[in-house]
Amino acid sequence: MIKFNFPFMEYRRSAFVLSGAIILIGIVSLLLNGLNLGIDFTGGTILHLRLAEEFRMEEVREVLSPFELQGVPLQRVGGNSVSGGREVIIKAPHLDEPVRREIISAFRERWPEMTSEDVMQVDNVGAVIGKELTREAFLALLIAVVAMVLYITMRFEFKFALAAILALLHDAFIVLAVFSIFKIEINSPFIAAILTIIGYSINDTIVIFDRIRENLKYHHKRTVKEVINDSINESLVRSINTSLTTLVVLISLFVAFNYFVGGMNLKVFALALLVGIITGTYSSIFIASPIWYLWRLAGDKKQKAPA
Repeated sequence: MIKFNFPFMEYRRSAFVLSGAIILIGIVSLLLNGLNLGIDFTGGTILHLRLAEEFRMEEVREVLSPFELQGVPLQRVGGNSVSGGREVIIKAPHLDEPVRREIISAFRERWPEMTSEDVMQVDNVGAVIGKELTREAFLALLIAVVAMVLYITMRFEFKFALAAILALLHDAFIVLAVFSIFKIEINSPFIAAILTIIGYSINDTIVIFDRIRENLKYHHKRTVKEVINDSINESLVRSINTSLTTLVVLISLFVAFNYFVGGMNLKVFALALLVGIITGTYSSIFIASPIWYLWRLAGDKKQKAPA
């Protein structure tokens, strides 16, 4: 079995600076750009059309250009993102009935073989679903956080619990920051991705915390910093193997959704998980354990201080 002896704790300040810089950039981006919310949250119009045997997304955007909709999200149903697949889903801001008719007429001019049966869906979607999903997701997240704090406190200690929660908030915010910086559209699957990331990250963190707790019991002659380094190194093979196997699956899903299946929402879901798994693995090693160490160090100094 491969054994590592990397001094992770010596790089905790560099990790804090790196995370702090990403978070700062994310805060600036969120203040300036906000989040690119999809119609699940903002409401809008969905047009589902069947076009020619082969078409390019650029052709669809050209048709939409006179209506100032060339930048709206498009999803090819079936085939890949370059060719293949006859159907396209257009997600636009709220469009009145006359505008929707003009758009459909423009598509029929570009593809004269289109019939009324090829207009598969034309619906206005309200933002109520998005608000309900957001509220329920925050409620689920709050319940999960409280349950995790209670569980970790009972099994370990309160300092471990807060360190783990801070690492989770770090992971979730970095994913939000990436989506804000690159202006990637957020829809309901993104919420599921965030909740999945939190579950994955806390699992990785708990494994390392468990090793720290066990090693503290049996290695009294070593310093806390050395025990943390030993514990992370002992868990490293497991963390790397778990993360790599998960990433292989997610990369496969992302490629499939991007080039073959054409599901925009699922592509965003896979992308959020990719970012989150990488960030979660990083935070379990470089964020959660150092936060607990600094808190433990501060507590020890307080106990040694004269009354």
